[in-house]
Amino acid sequence: MGLLRVIPRVAAFAGLGVDAIVHFHLAGDTGHTGTISESTLFWIQGAVAAVVAVLVLVRPRPVPYVIAFLVAASALGAVLLYRYADIGAIGPLPDMYEPVWYGEKVLTTVAEAVATLAAAIGVALTARRPSSVPAERSRPVEV
Repeated sequence: MGLLRVIPRVAAFAGLGVDAIVHFHLAGDTGHTGTISESTLFWIQGAVAAVVAVLVLVRPRPVPYVIAFLVAASALGAVLLYRYADIGAIGPLPDMYEPVWYGEKVLTTVAEAVATLAAAIGVALTARRPSSVPAERSRPVEV
């Protein structure tokens, strides 16, 4: 396994791992209220990020990298959206507008960006490319 394939694997694992740890820390233990709370969303994000981080580490294939990309990119999109836009509550989702930056938010944003980029590179490096067709087969069919 070349270094070129190890770097995105480790970077995606580390980025998603940091994302999971920060979300678990921020979620706290506020219990469940019957509706989807910010705490519940953070627990879910932390759990999904942790599982996908391990998946990418043990099985660096295109599908786990695509899943890692979707998890990291959606988390990055959410943190940026709720930082800059007050969209209010959406259905059962709470209003999570928070127009400030603080250490943990910056850390998880950077980690999600690193994981998103690393997963995209991982997909590119592990995706199968079509084998080249021999010249004899590429000729047009005579009618």
